[in-house]
Amino acid sequence: MENFNSILPKGNIAPKENFTGTVWTNIAVNAEDGVNSIVGKVTFEPKARTNWHSHPNGQILIVTQGVGYYQEKGNPIQLIQKGDVVKILPNKIHWHGASHQYEMSHTAIVPNPSKQSSIWLQPVSDEEYNTFKVPVYNVENSLSPLAIMNHEELWPNYISKAKETDPDLIEVFDNFAFDDVIKHGDMVTKTRVLMIMASTIGSQALTEYKMFVDAALNIGITPIEIKEVLYQSVPYVGVSKVIDFINATNEIFTARNITLPLESQSTTTPETRMEKGLAKQKEIFGNRIDDMYKNSPKDLLHIQQYLSANCFGDYITRAGLDVKTREMVTLSFLIAMGGTESQIKGHIQGNANVGNDRQTLINLMTQLIPYVGYPRTLNAINCLNEVLPNK
Repeated sequence: MENFNSILPKGNIAPKENFTGTVWTNIAVNAEDGVNSIVGKVTFEPKARTNWHSHPNGQILIVTQGVGYYQEKGNPIQLIQKGDVVKILPNKIHWHGASHQYEMSHTAIVPNPSKQSSIWLQPVSDEEYNTFKVPVYNVENSLSPLAIMNHEELWPNYISKAKETDPDLIEVFDNFAFDDVIKHGDMVTKTRVLMIMASTIGSQALTEYKMFVDAALNIGITPIEIKEVLYQSVPYVGVSKVIDFINATNEIFTARNITLPLESQSTTTPETRMEKGLAKQKEIFGNRIDDMYKNSPKDLLHIQQYLSANCFGDYITRAGLDVKTREMVTLSFLIAMGGTESQIKGHIQGNANVGNDRQTLINLMTQLIPYVGYPRTLNAINCLNEVLPNK
């Protein structure tokens, strides 16, 4: 979608009767093209938006640039930004457009278009549009609106004590972490939060971990997904370092009335853990695993067996997270821990083997910079360039 957005021009000015403000549309696929869909790029200048409308067969929006709003009738306005996917059910009355400060482009897909693919209604009034409470630009601390909105998305109405005691630091950090860095790449919010949360375990940053557990729950990441990241950290970080994170997580879950224990995600038994773990290793790393067994000294063969049965059989085979997410989680642990370059190289190749390409890993490493620092990120980038060079 990044290429689609960059190569397709803005197109033509949209008809005023269906939009407020300046909007451009460029239809790439018409219903007459024989693929039974309408696909187009729509670009809104700041404050521009559609009228209220609906689609008999639904619609999908993929935000490719900028920051915007989406609202369904009867619900509050949602903030949407690059990488977000909005799935709109048939006949759901809604509108979408740019935010107050930023232009927004999205790819709009209308499947199975009928003769009347859109049913247009009344304009969205300024009063309706302004029900989204735009964060006030803080002149004293110079926090950008995008930094405030991205922070607010994770921690609504959170009052930072550090903002009062260390305003200079918060200005620099929030503008970098929640504006500059988030604007890079197209990592979706849920993935970004999970990876940062994983890195805080590797960094042994319990206070920040608790912040990101709250953020994860606030944006719809499930308790099972959080616990699976936590459990997966044990074979990489060690249970003596993870136990405090488990206790903190359980306290947060209890405070939010999340019933413990959660449903088990185990997929192996004592009898199958070795077989399934070895199969999972080979799925991720291929024939390299056979070579590791073949080349292992006899007095260290048990370590290879532990890796297969315990690290992979007991943990990586679990449900709750797919293999692509698990490999990115592992890489996040290793980058944050430091001194793990050999393992980082192995898991960069493992990521590539399961479908996480070089750009995906660059996006991951970029998002981790504010939380693990430049030295460990640059070491990881050196590993990336060695294993997956830019061709």
